[in-house]
Amino acid sequence: MQSRKNDFHAYSQVFLSSKSYDSKKIYAKRRISLMKKLGSFCVFAGMPVEPGGEEAFVQTWTRFVQDPAFLYMTGVNEAGCYLVLDPRKGRSTLFVPKKDPFKEFWNGKRLGYVDGENEVARVTGVDDVLPIDALWNFIEKLAVEYGSGKNAVDHAFAFYYEKFKGDHNEKLKNDMKKVLRRYKMKVKSCADLHFEDRLVLEPERIVDARVAQQITDEAFRALLPAMKNMKTERDAALFLNYEMQRRGDGDLAFPTIAAGGKNACCLHYVKNDEALRNGELVLFDFGVRFGTLHSDISRTIPVNGKFDPLQKMLYEIVLESAKVYQRVVRPGVSLKEIGMICWEFIVMELERRLVKGAKGSYKLLYEKRPHGVSHFIGEHIHEGDPGSRSLDVVLKPGMLISCEPGLYGNFSATIDGKRYRENIGIRIEDDLIITKNGFENISRNIPREVDEIEALMR
Repeated sequence: MQSRKNDFHAYSQVFLSSKSYDSKKIYAKRRISLMKKLGSFCVFAGMPVEPGGEEAFVQTWTRFVQDPAFLYMTGVNEAGCYLVLDPRKGRSTLFVPKKDPFKEFWNGKRLGYVDGENEVARVTGVDDVLPIDALWNFIEKLAVEYGSGKNAVDHAFAFYYEKFKGDHNEKLKNDMKKVLRRYKMKVKSCADLHFEDRLVLEPERIVDARVAQQITDEAFRALLPAMKNMKTERDAALFLNYEMQRRGDGDLAFPTIAAGGKNACCLHYVKNDEALRNGELVLFDFGVRFGTLHSDISRTIPVNGKFDPLQKMLYEIVLESAKVYQRVVRPGVSLKEIGMICWEFIVMELERRLVKGAKGSYKLLYEKRPHGVSHFIGEHIHEGDPGSRSLDVVLKPGMLISCEPGLYGNFSATIDGKRYRENIGIRIEDDLIITKNGFENISRNIPREVDEIEALMR
């Protein structure tokens, strides 16, 4: 029994499982749920190669992360694999490369096909396992079975995006077309059916999301009093990354943004190598991956621990815009329907507080809105169909979304007789679980109020 436990540990990087729940059962439940919606067989393709591992001139030594759709269905975090769902038989077949001991000598243990062994099925919980070179014969047999007889259908499914071109999923679609046209069948995308399930988190995944929030909270709280020792964006980003990673299971959700001063006006700033300047703000966009879930948090703080009056005014406008937006977050609406509310509030308050109240002015770096205020979070940090971002999807209990209003531009004001002028970028981002009656802000403990931030930085 001990050797079997060691086997699972050896595969921990290539089959993502949890110590808290039975991961195999969850992956199997997902496959069964999708098969109940399908009228024909369906194929998923994993990533074809590991990033950098099989390309000329480059090797990227990083934990490989699978295509989110394939990972959601299988938990398999390994390149060169396929999944075929056969709803008539209710069975799932995983296709994996043949076992390669020499490659494992270099890169560690991998799931690989060996004649007469059931190790891959035992580890992953799939019904059947076959080698990659059997894939297209298997698909042809299914095409004959599904395309003939009194229950014949004229199509099969594959996972691909209708609007997103040039990736391995489009290649799968085109390869299937070549095979299926011989049987007068076409290929349909199962992406919409897939996302019906995937965008709603299971209770176990919600627990993982909460753990990610707790890790992120603790890391940010560790950073705040340490900011007095940070000389550069790099210092602060590395400190925050370390505090997140040492508490988690190894991965960041995405590369941390630490953008001081005017750098915060670049939305995806990742240089993180300039000096932090006294009197300026620094914007952090950060998060951790725990299991297969993420936190996605933004906070903007003063480098010296104290907001000046202009910074405080603008910060509180952004913070209040999030609260206004959250009043309409509930099941039954789409992100597209409510997407402009916070941006309209911000402009209204800039006119009222900055222009009229402080004889100030502003020039924004965008028209109407700088970015979406919300996106889905799940297997992928920007979850949903990449072509549409699933903005038309109606919110349901169990979905996890971001709430991230921001403000970016040049601002000036006269406050208490003193003139302030500054290029400022502010973003405040929280993560909301949709509930039966509204939402729960699961990042509410991560400091965001001016007084709390200033107190913790002292």
